Amino acid sequence: MGGIPFDCLANPLGAVRITFERAIASGSDPKTFNGKDWGAIEVFKECLFDQNGISQVPILDSSSIGRIKPNSLVRFRGMVQDMLGNELYVGAFKDGATWRTNKYTDVASFPMSSSSEESMWERRLLYCVPVPAQSPWVVEASSSAAAASTEAAISRSSNWASQQGEKRRRDDDASVDTMDCNISNHEVQGSPSSTKKMREDLLPCQASQSRELDIGETSSLQSSIPDFDTKSLSCLVKIYDSPETDLKLNDVFEFVGVFTFDPELAASTDEIDASDALFEDELVNMPPNKVPRLHCFIHKKLTIQDFLCGSPVTERVPHVIRGIRESLVGYLTAVLGNDGVAAQSVLLHLLSQVHSRVDTVAVGKLSLNLTGFTKETVSVFGNQLNLAIQSLLPLTQALPLTVEYLNTASLAPKKDYKSNRLITGSLQLADGTHLILDETQLNPGTLNSTGVENVKILKSLMELQTVEYDFEYYKLEMSSDVQLLVLSEGKSNILPADLVLPFQPSTVGSSLNADANALQAWRWYLATLRSLPHVIDPELQKVIENDLVEARQEDRSLGSTDFSRWLTMARLISASFGETSLSLEHWQMVKELERLRKDRLK
Repeated sequence: MGGIPFDCLANPLGAVRITFERAIASGSDPKTFNGKDWGAIEVFKECLFDQNGISQVPILDSSSIGRIKPNSLVRFRGMVQDMLGNELYVGAFKDGATWRTNKYTDVASFPMSSSSEESMWERRLLYCVPVPAQSPWVVEASSSAAAASTEAAISRSSNWASQQGEKRRRDDDASVDTMDCNISNHEVQGSPSSTKKMREDLLPCQASQSRELDIGETSSLQSSIPDFDTKSLSCLVKIYDSPETDLKLNDVFEFVGVFTFDPELAASTDEIDASDALFEDELVNMPPNKVPRLHCFIHKKLTIQDFLCGSPVTERVPHVIRGIRESLVGYLTAVLGNDGVAAQSVLLHLLSQVHSRVDTVAVGKLSLNLTGFTKETVSVFGNQLNLAIQSLLPLTQALPLTVEYLNTASLAPKKDYKSNRLITGSLQLADGTHLILDETQLNPGTLNSTGVENVKILKSLMELQTVEYDFEYYKLEMSSDVQLLVLSEGKSNILPADLVLPFQPSTVGSSLNADANALQAWRWYLATLRSLPHVIDPELQKVIENDLVEARQEDRSLGSTDFSRWLTMARLISASFGETSLSLEHWQMVKELERLRKDRLK
């Protein structure tokens, strides 16, 4: 679409309106749209990606929301915590002889009468929260990026508003300026009664104000939204033109869309009768002054790599990968008191992820149980390991495994049918999250029914990589991909890990600080190599088969679970060197690591 007469970044709703008007002018019938895109998304894709406009879009978070104007184009990163179903809204209506659209807004930009010709469309509602368990360096980088992007957006918006102001002063008939999304002569009066009247005319309760705020009104906007959570900003994301299979519970996305907030609408919701059938049940407990709305144009599913700040290595050059591996193993060895076997095992553990599922088996997982800890040693080495993992991985969390915690914690999400919301639990986590469980804190005590249930939930996560969500009348197994590390005195009886290794430190590291360049390289290494493909050549397959048969003859206690673990370790050792095909050298490393581990277990 050439010659676009608007700024998609400063005036996104203007882009929506003009592309809609163009589609109607070209002969399209809005009744046939059925909510589908009429060309607006292509305009935004061109602006954001072909012209690199995405870097200029401000990031919406708890620190920036008070400075971002309503109806602005924003980015929001979040995990889908709850899926609230679909919502009907008046997508298009006739204003006299002119068709208007309400797509990507909450409140009609022009008055609607009960006799207006209308077309009802549908959109999906997702309740998204900041990604749980973010490491401090990720939070810090995100906050800095949000602050920088907001400053740039305010400056750009100020320039755009100034240009529009000059144009309005030159134009004697500024009330119908097609270059401006300000439509103050047509805006709906925001009184509670008029807002409710719009709902009674089949416009749902969601809405964005149609007027724009001048840049000088930023401070007044901030004071008008005091109820937003300033520590952890959740967002109600409204999805258009996207198959349901594209967005799943617990997936992490970056959404690009219009941030809407109407103080008058927020105030009016307090006066809405709960029996008003046009007030969506899903939104009763999420008023606009507490949960901002984002009308999504484009969304992208994020991976662990998307949390990294820059990539120090662009290609998997073998000698570079080996150098990074060697330095990372050295760092982990120092963290673990000069225990090289534990360091190698932790490295494989940190590279593990679920690659596929065969029946109930999560292929690729490698949970680790380091034994030999006491309350005293865990306060040293356990704390050092926890801090090290926090510095290496973007998503990590530690849970205190005590009787009191197990008896009171809400680990699995639970459906609350009164509010029609999924109440989150500690184990509702994004894929790729790392979890440390300290079992040395588990003193003798009695587990109540909640404690027993929580142990079952943890065991299921450890063995099957699934979490049972409680829907009161039934339970639903949800797949997960969480790396689990257990620190315990003896082998854990309640959390059976794939790999059990007695921890044998010989020194306490005096200096464990790593420089910024090394940390950046290690983060890239762990995030990138974990997802490498893997093959085993037919010749090596025969060697492995013979080795497994020989091992079984020597130790009859070995079974399919042990062999599966060895193959997983083989894949991870190959990946740790940046290789996609298993070599005989790396298979021998697996056997040697297993021999050293067994020697410690004797």
